[in-house]
Order: sequence, then structure tokens, then C-alpha cells
Amino acid sequence: MNERQVHKYVQRFLEATDCTILEKSPAHFKVKLSPNADRSLTNRPYYWSFVDRTGADPETMSMLFVTDRTKYDAMEAEKEAKQQESQSGEGASDGLSSAAEAALNRSFGFVHGTMNTIRMPREEMYFGSRRLDQLFAASQSGGSYVYLFQEPERRHSLPYDSTPYTAWLGVNLKLEFACDRKREELHSFGVSLASGQCVEQFHDRLLDLKMTPKLPPNVHVTKNGISLGKAVSTIEQTLERKLKQYDYSWAVQATKQLDEELARIQHYYEPLIQSALEEHKPSITEQFDKRQAEIRWQFEPRVTASAVNCGIFHLAGID
Repeated sequence: MNERQVHKYVQRFLEATDCTILEKSPAHFKVKLSPNADRSLTNRPYYWSFVDRTGADPETMSMLFVTDRTKYDAMEAEKEAKQQESQSGEGASDGLSSAAEAALNRSFGFVHGTMNTIRMPREEMYFGSRRLDQLFAASQSGGSYVYLFQEPERRHSLPYDSTPYTAWLGVNLKLEFACDRKREELHSFGVSLASGQCVEQFHDRLLDLKMTPKLPPNVHVTKNGISLGKAVSTIEQTLERKLKQYDYSWAVQATKQLDEELARIQHYYEPLIQSALEEHKPSITEQFDKRQAEIRWQFEPRVTASAVNCGIFHLAGID
């Protein structure tokens, strides 16, 4: 992800979590976190347990998210130069005010102006940064399961007209093809809970639609024809058929390399175990087994599928 993509993602996260954006530019955001965002990002479990126990009004933190450090530092340097220039001009024209301020400082002590500002930790947001990874984790946790309705494209002319909506189970899956190297693929499946129809690239279909968590007016949801368990089985069967068409020459090569590595360490450890003293054999054998397990984990070919997120989507029509 480049700076522009990171900036766009951070803005979407802040808006989705109802954070208050105090100031923003193409290079930064100054925000007051919402309670949900504060719980996810600030690691203050004791404070939030206190709020939950006592019912006190939460005081969330404010943060500065910098998405382009070079641009932001240049902006701040320019702003500081302008402030110094204006302060020097005011100081030359208003000596009486400065004298009065100095007298107050002698009487009450010096109080820096920044002491009255909100504490705002600066966080560098770039791909691979700890804070951006926290945003990814919070997004994945909060958006793993959704229940949404398609917004109607037009309003009904008659108050008693009603549009039928069909419920779809949508699942985004991640496939991993792993040995000593790894390749990943993302697949999106949708299953109609009315007819059992299964379609691929379901997420692309949703991108063209406006969704809402509330049931729109003049809409009724049709009765489901299959259960969620049956829909999940349909996705699994579709994925299995798809995987059977893949080329697995990489797995054959990985298995060959695995056998070679196992034979190599076997050739090393077996004479060592045979020639070792009895009291040393158990530790050497344990080391041998551990090394075999490490090699199998590194070279053994495997294909795994895991659900990234899913949801029930009510779409217009009877499919």
C-alpha cells in the first residue's frame, strides 16, 4: 500500500467507527477516538473495565495519524515559520504587553501555552506499521460478520407495493498453497438461501450496490429454502470442484524436496544415535524428531482454506 491508499483506508476506518475528525489534510488526521475505536487501539483494559463497572462517561483519547510523513513535516515547518514571523512582528510593536506578561510570569510562574492543548500522540501510518496493523485487526474483528439489506434504487409510487428480497450467504475465503514458498488467493462465494444457487465473485456484485443495516420500507424478505449449514456445504463442494482443476506440479516438486531433506538428516542422525551412549540416546532422538517436524512444516505441500469474513445479504429479487 502506498501513502494515498493508506490515507484512504485510515479515513474509511475513522468514519466507520464514528471517530470525530478534528483536522485533516492529504497527509494527516487529528481525531478524537470513539469509544469503540479507543477500546481497539489504545490498550487501556483497566480504564475501560472501570468505565464498564461504574457506568462513568468515557473520556477517549485524541491521536494524530500521519499518513505521509514528508508532506506533514513540511507543512508543520511552514506553519511554525509563519508563527515565528508573526510573533516577532507583534513583539516589536507591543512592548508594553510583553512587559506585563513578564511581570505576571515573575508573580505566578511561567506556564507554557502548549500545556492547555489536548495530549495528542503522533502515530506514523504506513504499510507494516504497528498502528496500521491494529486498524487491520480491528476492521477484521468488527467486520467479520454482517447482516445487510440492499437499498432500493427507487421509491414505490403506491404505499402498499412491496419488493421481494432474497437472503444470500456471502463468504470471502482465503486459499493458501504452501510448502517452502507460499501463494495466496482470495475467492468470494454467494449462495441463495432461497434456491441454493451458488455464484462466484459475489463480492464484486455487492460493490455495485448500496447496503444498509436496516430493513428498507416497502420490502419483504422471502422464505429461505435451505439452511445455513446446507449453504456452507454448497460452498465447500464448489470450492473442492474448483481445486480439482488446479495444477499441482508444485506439490510434486515440494514432496520430492521434502524426501531429500528427510533422507539427509536421517543419514546424519541414525549413525549418531547408534554410536551414542545409552544415557545420551534419548536427547539425540528427541532432537532428531524435532528436526524432522521442522522440515515437514517447511517443505510438506498443503492447501488450506479459511474464511476471511461473511454475512447475510438481502438482495432485491427472487433468485
